[in-house]
Amino acid sequence: MPLLHRTIKLVLATCIAISLADFLQLSYATSAGIIAILSVLDTRRASLKTAWARLWSTLLALALATLAFSFLGFHLLTLGLYLCLYVPLAYKANLTAGIAPCTVLVTHLFLEKSTSLILLGNELALFLIGAGIALIANLYMPSQNKQILLYHEEVEQALKSILLRFQEFLLTGDGRNEAQLISQLDQTLKRALDVVYLDRHNQVFHRTNYQVHYFEMRLAQNKILRTMANNINKFSLESREAVILASLFERTALQLSRQNPGHELLNDIELFHQTFRERPLPQTREEFEARATLFQLLHDIEVFIQLKVDFYEQYAEEHS
Repeated sequence: MPLLHRTIKLVLATCIAISLADFLQLSYATSAGIIAILSVLDTRRASLKTAWARLWSTLLALALATLAFSFLGFHLLTLGLYLCLYVPLAYKANLTAGIAPCTVLVTHLFLEKSTSLILLGNELALFLIGAGIALIANLYMPSQNKQILLYHEEVEQALKSILLRFQEFLLTGDGRNEAQLISQLDQTLKRALDVVYLDRHNQVFHRTNYQVHYFEMRLAQNKILRTMANNINKFSLESREAVILASLFERTALQLSRQNPGHELLNDIELFHQTFRERPLPQTREEFEARATLFQLLHDIEVFIQLKVDFYEQYAEEHS
């Protein structure tokens, strides 16, 4: 969440929560504002999950405090005993998000030296107002769709550039390749995944794994490209096979779009396998090593394309 949006939400949620609690003439109205601040989180899903956990945490805290104060009196040692009971139970029940705000509510009982139903209702109302206003504030989340589409274009362009560089290396027999573009793409993909994970957590009811799996697929492809770059570094012999494989790299680069299923490329690879098998056997050690490297590159590009085909088939409806 951008800092400006977060600041505006915190200010509005705090002021509205305190104003509403004060309008209802609740005691310790400012506590509603504190709970609102703690409940405005980065995503809708996180806010909803935390608010639900804090509701149960509040009920547990008020119940334990009522029992402790009713039987042992309103003493500091009693407050300490309450914490000794409440904190371990909160951890065991995975309700730790409510420890701080709920303890603030319990101190109101301690200060008022009362566990009356009116006061307990007051504390529960403070929580509901603070958490409720925070949830309402988090209904608005800026859309990440535009940024995600830009990452799609950036990633596909980077992959295209890498494959065309591979084509150039094979055609010239120059394998000098520091894989800088691959490293840059790794960083781009990590940033893209951060954005899509955030966007996914803002989709409470209509959630999809499409964008997450798309960039994870591209990340897996980029790992294959890094392996291929290492193999190309070992290759320095011009050959007919290298020209054929270079043409496959070019065709793959031109068909990287997520709308392209990639089936034709797999068919091309099968034809390339057949062509390579029909070529004359290598005559020298250098030719044999070059042929082995080319076969490995052909296998790697096949795995690269298969990842795209599998993704397309899994999310065929997204393309219709």
